[in-house]
Amino acid sequence: MKRLFGTDGIRGIANQEPMTPLLGLKLGVAIGKRYGHKDGFVCIGRDTRQSGPMLQASLASGLLSSGLNALSLGVIPTAAVAHFTAKKGAVAGVMVSASHNPWNHNGFKV
Repeated sequence: MKRLFGTDGIRGIANQEPMTPLLGLKLGVAIGKRYGHKDGFVCIGRDTRQSGPMLQASLASGLLSSGLNALSLGVIPTAAVAHFTAKKGAVAGVMVSASHNPWNHNGFKV
């Protein structure tokens, strides 16, 4: 299997492999398999990219299907996801963003 995670998470052109809703679903399931036994939740934030709500929803679906709840933080800076993850006692935090990359890209930072 091709390595997806780089130094800043997974990134790519939105709606092209691998950055599709299916990837978000699979990532959510994987996080759930790792942390689902804790009966906890994951904080999810995103930036303003058009594909953000779609990828956030697919990630949340994967989390929910594997026993974790998802707390949407909405449009928020990346550092704030880390802050709220710790403050709220979440088992993990995920930012849906491609940072400085072009507008048609997106990514997941776990």
